[in-house]
Order: sequence, then C-alpha cells, then structure tokens
Amino acid sequence: MGAVLGLCSLSSWIPCLCGSAPCLLCGCCPSGNNSTITRLIYAFFLLLGVSVACVMLMPGMEEQLKKIPGFCDGQVNCDVLVGYKAVYRVCFGLAMFFLLFSLLMIKVKSSSDPRASVHNGFWFFKFITAVAITVGAFFIPEGPFTTVWFLVGMSGAFCFILIQLVLLIDFAHSWNESWVEKMEEGNSRCWYAALLSATALNYLLSLVAVVLFYIYYTHPDGCSENKAFISVNMMLCIGASVMSILPKIQESQPRSGLLQSSVITVYIMYLTWAAMTNEPDRQCNPSLLNIIGYNTTTPPSKGQLVHWWDAQGIVGLILFLLCVLYSSIRTSNNSQVNKLTLTSDETTLIEDGLPRSEGSQDDGDDLHRAVDNEKDGVTYSYSFFHFMLFLASLYIMMTLTNWYSPDPASAQMTSKWPSVWVKISSSWIGIILYVWTLVAPLVLTNREFD
Repeated sequence: MGAVLGLCSLSSWIPCLCGSAPCLLCGCCPSGNNSTITRLIYAFFLLLGVSVACVMLMPGMEEQLKKIPGFCDGQVNCDVLVGYKAVYRVCFGLAMFFLLFSLLMIKVKSSSDPRASVHNGFWFFKFITAVAITVGAFFIPEGPFTTVWFLVGMSGAFCFILIQLVLLIDFAHSWNESWVEKMEEGNSRCWYAALLSATALNYLLSLVAVVLFYIYYTHPDGCSENKAFISVNMMLCIGASVMSILPKIQESQPRSGLLQSSVITVYIMYLTWAAMTNEPDRQCNPSLLNIIGYNTTTPPSKGQLVHWWDAQGIVGLILFLLCVLYSSIRTSNNSQVNKLTLTSDETTLIEDGLPRSEGSQDDGDDLHRAVDNEKDGVTYSYSFFHFMLFLASLYIMMTLTNWYSPDPASAQMTSKWPSVWVKISSSWIGIILYVWTLVAPLVLTNREFD
C-alpha cells in the first residue's frame, strides 16, 4: 500500500518536472511572472554548479579525484593540479549546457514558440542533461584541453567583466533615480543627505584603496607597472567624475551624477586590485597574509600557489553572485542598458491587481502560480541570457583558479602577465563604456536617449 501511495505521489510530480516554471512554485511561494521565475531557476542551476566546483577545491578531494581513470596519468605534480583540473571540467559542463541553450533559443519572439516551452519547462531533463555533460567532461583526455580551455575561459571572463560593468551602470542609474524621486516627493533634506553620504562613502573607499595600493603593491625602486596602473586608473576615474557633472552633460543626461561615477570608481579600483594580484613578481604582489603581518619572514616564491579562497577570489565570488541575481530579477527604465542586454522596457514583475489569465478563477492555487507574461513578446532575449550564463561559467572558473594558467613544464598553475592585462584592459574599456553613456546624446544628436 505504501509503495502504491509513493508511486501516486511521484506521478503527481512528473508533470511539474516536465512542465513549466509555475509547477515549481509551492503553495507558500508568492505569485510572479514566468519570465522572472525561469531566470531564477537557471540562476539556481548555475549556483549549484559553482557549489560543486568549490567542493572540488576542498582539502582531501584530490585523493578522490585521482581515482578517476586517466585523470592524473602522466602528471608529475598531480596533487597541485587535480583540483584546478576538476574546476575546469565542472565549469566546462556548465558552459556547454548554457551555450547549447543559447544557440537553441536564437530568435525566440514569444512564449507561443515551441522552443519557449523548452526554455520555461522540462526542468528535470535539463538538470539530467547538465549533470551528464559535466560528468562526461571528467573523461575528456588531457592533452591540450586544460591549456586551450584556459584561453577560452580568459576570453569569456573578460566579456563577463564588461557585462558586470553594464549591469553596474544600470544599477547606479536606478539607485540614483529612486533616491532623487523620493527626494522630490518629500523629506528632501533626508534623502539628499543619504545621496551625498553614499557618494562620499564610495569615493572615500576608492581613496583608501589607492593609498593602500601604493603602500603594499609598489616599491620606490620597482613595481613600475603597478604604479602606472594605479595612477592611470585614478586619473581616468577623476576625469569621468568631473565629466559627469559638466553643464553640457547635465543638459543632455539629467540622470548623470556623482553617485554613478562613485560606484564606477569603486569597481574600477577593484579591477585594478584584481589585476595586481595576478602579477607574477611576488615582491609586487604580496599575499593578504603578508599584508596583515603573517608569514613576513618567508615571502612566497614565484609560481607558488594561492588557494581560491583568497581575498580577491572572495570578492569576485560576491560580485558574481550579485550580478547573476540582479540580472535575473532586474527591471530597468534605462533604454541604453536595455539595448545592450537585449531586454525590453517592460517590467518583469507582476503588479498588484493584475487580472489573471482565463480559467485561473477556477483554481484557488493560481494565487501562487506564475503568470505567462510573454504571450505577446518575450521580455528579455532568451539566447542572450543563456550566453551571459555561459560567460558567467567561464568567469567563475577563472575566479576559483585565481586566473592562474597551466604550466606543463613545471606541472603547476602559475600567474602570468596575460591575466593581468585582461583585467586592467577591462577596467579601461569599462571607463570608456561609462563615458560613452555620458557623451552619446551629444554625439548622436539624431537619436533619442531616454
């Protein structure tokens, strides 16, 4: 009897595992739009994969990983490489899963497209597919795989950093608009003080960061690259901040201001720090333990490994989580950012009092079901969203492995200059993108910028 009841219970879940996002909402969950819920579920898939990748780097896992046939054959220093190689393969599985769906969802215009039902449902089969690709990646022959995948990962992570910056610009504009609206509605002095305090705090953090960079990442007789990186980025951030409050810019871009510039400045300082933490010369790249006073008598030698949970890796993980979450629930009125992220201007959150679809009155459970808000057109590009998660998989791979590149000669993962230049160049491109959002209305006078 118990077995029969168990089968009945399982059969009731089968439609949910094969159906659309509404089936995954339990009775205690609030109602929402299908588009938002679907993106959150895919974000959960990605975060689950990230958790597995982190497990691969935990102490003691190397003994288990070496049991995989062919995974460590011919490796001189397998204990050093095996964790990073496992991360590469887990992230390969995630990246291929999202790339497959990115190609499959090209030019999906509405939820009436048969491919939209695949995007918004069949979760059980998609989960099994992702697991199968990831497990299969562990049996890929080594050969040049790690070296080639490192180059792919570095390129994809570079693109994801730029997407992070675009979303950060969007967040800064939304933050500024929200507080300015509240300031105009009432209690203006309080909101003005909050706006001023947030801006001052961001600039103060940036100033402290610059001072610490000069103290710990430069020397009077060396580290000329770091000195150049810090100085150039500091001047670029000052120039962008001054430009944001010029009268001409304010006329064409009333939403521009120092709050947005301060947020961008903090992010550029983070990228500068991240670049310097990958410099091969350990005299110009002290570890966090050395900075706070530990291990000062035994500085790390060139090529020594740094675990994924160092300060730069933790900050990178936090930014990654915030970016993925924000991209899954974002609602923006910024038309420039919407065009860059291939998102429509329509809100993706259900409004109170929105009439339910036909037939929903017959079932009280519909109060806790998702609403298909994409019958007339998708609210975001399915293909671009999956491509962004593909890039996010590569970014997290590089973050967990400290952007270290495989060195077949020494059987180690070492820090090299290409990783430094990828990060520092992304900071320069980020400044250019932000400045372009300020000057675009002045340059392209025949186009409308909201």
